[in-house]
Amino acid sequence: MIALSIILSVIGPILIFVYARQLYIYTRAFVNIDIYHTDENYIPTVSVIIPARNEEKNIGRCLDALLKLNYPANKLQIVVVDDDSSDRTAGIVSGYPVTLIKNKPTPGTIAFKKNAITAGIQAATGEIIVTTDADCIVQSNWLNILTTVMHAHQAYMVTGPVRMIPGSGFLSKFQSLDFAILQGITAASVHSGLHDMSSGANLAYHKKAFEAVNGFSGIDDIASGDDMLLMQKISGEFPGKVCYAFSKQAIVDTAPEPTWGSFLRQRIRWASKATRYRDKKIFRILLLVYLLNLVLFLTMCLAWMGSWQLFICLTLIFLKTLVEWNFVSRVLDFFSLQDLMPMFPIAQPIHIIYTVISGFFGQAGSYRWKGRKVK
Repeated sequence: MIALSIILSVIGPILIFVYARQLYIYTRAFVNIDIYHTDENYIPTVSVIIPARNEEKNIGRCLDALLKLNYPANKLQIVVVDDDSSDRTAGIVSGYPVTLIKNKPTPGTIAFKKNAITAGIQAATGEIIVTTDADCIVQSNWLNILTTVMHAHQAYMVTGPVRMIPGSGFLSKFQSLDFAILQGITAASVHSGLHDMSSGANLAYHKKAFEAVNGFSGIDDIASGDDMLLMQKISGEFPGKVCYAFSKQAIVDTAPEPTWGSFLRQRIRWASKATRYRDKKIFRILLLVYLLNLVLFLTMCLAWMGSWQLFICLTLIFLKTLVEWNFVSRVLDFFSLQDLMPMFPIAQPIHIIYTVISGFFGQAGSYRWKGRKVK
């Protein structure tokens, strides 16, 4: 144990130094992103696809927001794909002026969400496909911003910001903080062209681009990845043609997971696609982040042994917090979540623990999602 403590005390600062350089790159990219406003001269036809499984508690609010979009009705199609729900989702949707598709997953598939999105795209009449989730709330100028950015950059795919709205409890605030940081990295990485990142809750792409890369073919043997793995395919086929919609008007709001168990299952699902990235840059960054958190996790486990081990643990966590502080502060400011900043240092141990657990089980374990075993 003493030898391990010595090794960690050497490796830890090295990893933090490398990590600090990466955070500097992200921060510099984030502060230099252009803020976009709407372009009323470019109004393409858009099909918004919402895959929904057992979303009776959320789908109504989602559709209410979509029907208030500041977008010409004759240029907009809203498609809800009922993904074999066992609740009242389809019945609720049928009461709205939208297209409802009842989709049965292909036998043997685990790519349920990709299957549902594909069914929606097959019924889409718009030249631009936009996806969001059934538990999301969009703003009135959301589509205007996405299409403006797409037109300005002649892009084939655009991803935008997603915000988890914190409740009164610690779990929801922790998720909101943690997710905002991830979204900040997404914005910085896509804007700078460093690597591909995106969220299916706020994603737009040309239907022809989806067809050109043969949709989800080749990535349909994994449950997750309807966003980042698809972006990887499109950016590979059309280099330099993906971008980020940096605007508060483009923020899509969603709710945190209600329990620690569902939160971990969500993060494990996200982590399950890590080894599928062809882009070695993002894989190296993910590996760096995981190794750093693993080292910190081990120092936390050894902290009980004595004052030296406790000092190593607290010093490394302090350095990590210090390195991240400027970036996190700027990201929370963009998302209007500045009130979460005081809990950032407190949340570090929990972030470290869940990162190690979700990273491990994302590759080595199995999990259930929306009542289905997907790995």
